[in-house]
Amino acid sequence: MAAARRAAVLGSPIAHSLSPVLHRAAYAELGLDDWSYGSFEVDEAALPGFVGELDDSWAGLSLTMPLKRAIIPLLDEITDTAASVEAVNTVVFTEDGRRVGDNTDIPGMIAALHERGVEKVDSAAILGAGATASSALAALARICSGPVTAYVRSEARADEMRGWGERLGVDVRTAAWGDAAEALAAPLVIATTPAGTTDALTGAVPDAPGTLFDVLYDPWPTRLAAAWSARGGKVVGGLDLLVHQAVLQVEQMTGRTPGPLAAMRAAGERALAER
Repeated sequence: MAAARRAAVLGSPIAHSLSPVLHRAAYAELGLDDWSYGSFEVDEAALPGFVGELDDSWAGLSLTMPLKRAIIPLLDEITDTAASVEAVNTVVFTEDGRRVGDNTDIPGMIAALHERGVEKVDSAAILGAGATASSALAALARICSGPVTAYVRSEARADEMRGWGERLGVDVRTAAWGDAAEALAAPLVIATTPAGTTDALTGAVPDAPGTLFDVLYDPWPTRLAAAWSARGGKVVGGLDLLVHQAVLQVEQMTGRTPGPLAAMRAAGERALAER
């Protein structure tokens, strides 16, 4: 009989995380009855001690804020994808005891767009300039052939986004947040801002919108996503991103492919409906 395996999501705050729901649904669908997935409230100060105490029953970790960069010095290796944005959301413990970090947010974002038929665009807009925006730029580096305009609140944020663009090979242009309504004319708009931030833009949704990727999932739909759908535009939501990146985590940690996307999405939808 195979030894029981463990995995978990770490972060602070962590109570809101849907990761346990998604990963446990995957284990059930895959028949991995001896696997468990938990959640632990861990901040940057506590992270080294937590990781240092893990034994060989552990298969992997999911990392959320504020740990995506703090984990990097504790790892033996990180993938090129994770290095491109200096952020790790996935750690896999190999059979020989090595800790390998990856970022499944970027390919998860691309997979979520592909699922809705968005494979290539000639330009795009990003609302916001935080950590998720850098992952969005990394995804756009693979699917966008032209310029990306980032709408930001400060010149410091504008400098950061232009810096990420240079690093990732993306033609990044920046604009003031006060002009964010102009972003909605782009063929692909990626909203990476906190809940409520884009509510004031609903009246600016064009008559024939392209695709909106709003990374929020609770509450859902956002006012912008609802207005976008009402005008006939494609909408990709935060749950789509969450499920696609989690599928990739399950595949890496368990070695089972393809991951059970439908079962994980259904579990996530049920959990959100119950909140």
